[in-house]
Amino acid sequence: MNLEREHNIFNKVSELLCDARKKIVQSVNTTMVVTYFEIGKIIIKEEQQGKERAAYGKYILKKLSNHLTKEFGRGFSVTNLKQMRLFYSVYSIGQKPSDQFKLTWSHYVKLMRIDNDEERKFYEIEAYENQWSLKELQRQFDSALYERLSLSRDKKSIKELAQKGQIVNKIDDNLKDPYVLEFIGLPEKTSYSENELEQKIIDKLENFLLELGKGYAFIGRQKRFTFDDEHFRVDLVFYNRLLKCFVLIDLKIGKLTHQDLGQMQMYVNYYDRNVKLDDENKTIGIILCKDKKDALVEITLPENNKQIFASKYLTVLPSKEELKNLIVNKK
Repeated sequence: MNLEREHNIFNKVSELLCDARKKIVQSVNTTMVVTYFEIGKIIIKEEQQGKERAAYGKYILKKLSNHLTKEFGRGFSVTNLKQMRLFYSVYSIGQKPSDQFKLTWSHYVKLMRIDNDEERKFYEIEAYENQWSLKELQRQFDSALYERLSLSRDKKSIKELAQKGQIVNKIDDNLKDPYVLEFIGLPEKTSYSENELEQKIIDKLENFLLELGKGYAFIGRQKRFTFDDEHFRVDLVFYNRLLKCFVLIDLKIGKLTHQDLGQMQMYVNYYDRNVKLDDENKTIGIILCKDKKDALVEITLPENNKQIFASKYLTVLPSKEELKNLIVNKK
């Protein structure tokens, strides 16, 4: 048997084993989550039979915790049993648990703490579809992704976020203001250059792609083009496979000016006329800036503008309440 055939056999067998392991892990996770759901159901049904619900509930949880811990070991503290009870309360919506639960228990512990039903359903869908780790789910929640995506939507479209997750049909579906770039590690009040900001983003490109949203692929940095014997460079170039268009990003560490908007318009025009293919959609330009005045953007760009956008970026993650207030004030 030659070396190439050996490698082919090894790769095929390895692929089968890896796939099997993933399915086993998924099966174990699902079984555990469904079991905790059923435990929560039993606890609530039993508590509802008690005459003094609060006192009786505490008694049941304590006794059950003692029995389960002796029989099965750790994992059945009163606190954990309360989480199972809450889990059933939040997710008892008439579906078969085995069909309903696709994430890990740790994900659901986080999700069931979200009071808003629509917001919770949105994060559940997105966590599953994008295979978010618990850390990434926490980060997206802390950065108020749901609120930021809701900003440019009407009530009907916000409802669809909870029912279907983020569906990207137009650039507005992916735009955020602000973009939260706390992962690049630049303190808010420290001075830095646009080159340093760009390098930090490149160093954390995977995180930046997650922050940009769905469908983005990185094309390059400092992409140069020339006309009339002058050279120009676009800071970052992406392609969005869902929108089928190029997305150009320019970074500004200072206040946004009308010259910045005009420059991005020129970049977009060049890509539309010289780079994009006939079956691709028009190029999108996004200026990420530290500070901007919405009135300046509105008066500089055409009323029917659908190609040039300006958004603030934050290098430090504010509290959830601060982000919510920032978003509410923009509406």
